[in-house]
Amino acid sequence: MNQEIHINFPNHISLTIKRDDLNHPFISGNKLRKLKYNLLQAKAEKKDTLVTFGGAFSNHIAAVAYAGKEQGFKTIGIIRGDELFNKIEENPTLKFAQENGMQFEFVTREEYRHKSDISFIEKLKEKFGDFYLVPEGGTNELAVKGCEEILTAEDAVFNFVCCAVGTGGTISGLINSALPNQKILGFPALKGDFLTDEIRIFAKQDNWNLISDYHFGGYGKINLELIEFINTFFEETKVPLDPIYTGKMVFGVIDLIHKNYFPENSKILLLHTGGLQGIDGMNIKLKQKKLPILKSNG
Repeated sequence: MNQEIHINFPNHISLTIKRDDLNHPFISGNKLRKLKYNLLQAKAEKKDTLVTFGGAFSNHIAAVAYAGKEQGFKTIGIIRGDELFNKIEENPTLKFAQENGMQFEFVTREEYRHKSDISFIEKLKEKFGDFYLVPEGGTNELAVKGCEEILTAEDAVFNFVCCAVGTGGTISGLINSALPNQKILGFPALKGDFLTDEIRIFAKQDNWNLISDYHFGGYGKINLELIEFINTFFEETKVPLDPIYTGKMVFGVIDLIHKNYFPENSKILLLHTGGLQGIDGMNIKLKQKKLPILKSNG
């Protein structure tokens, strides 16, 4: 569903947000897209267990847990941070995943860095038996295939399509399905230049650019300016934004509009990639820091 943002911008620029956050109550946004063909492949391979990776407040972990329950898979989450072992009840994401049947394997941050090593995967197979492996963040060729279905015929009117970037799967799908007249802009949620190489693995066109000025210090980092922006945007539009991905992207796009980055009369489409389940966890942290909490309803 595309929702026009009724805010007056300079240079006759219009902003529309694709509400992929509404495509499923619990596996929303790009997670539903990324898992679609992976789950079909797991069934084709007659696998009954999904194994994946994620951190304490991972949207991906929550999505895989619910998708597994919905589709009849056993799910196992390899969680970064062994200190989280006895803190499940305090963590809204892990609690949700566990309530939906996910079994956890907590590993140290050092061990987690080796999650892609063959020896690490073999140890998991020894412990859990045969399984279908879903990468951290869900990005692989099948995930990109799912994300190539995000843009539809009604989106042909837009000159720019903007999205947040985590592992690069979503933007790769947008790049591959975009029309010749469309430019895809990605706003990384992480610091560093490694994402360009990751995207080039899957991207089939050169119609894209990464804008790395709006990560607010890195993954999961947030400040008062971003909190106030997200809350004001919600009050004006009734569109809730998550603070890790979409909130930073929308902040970046609007800032660039006011800096005259976009040509006059540009029609811009923003992709809402979901991730709203993470707001509860972030609000716990914000309360501890005595900062305002994020609004997402009411």
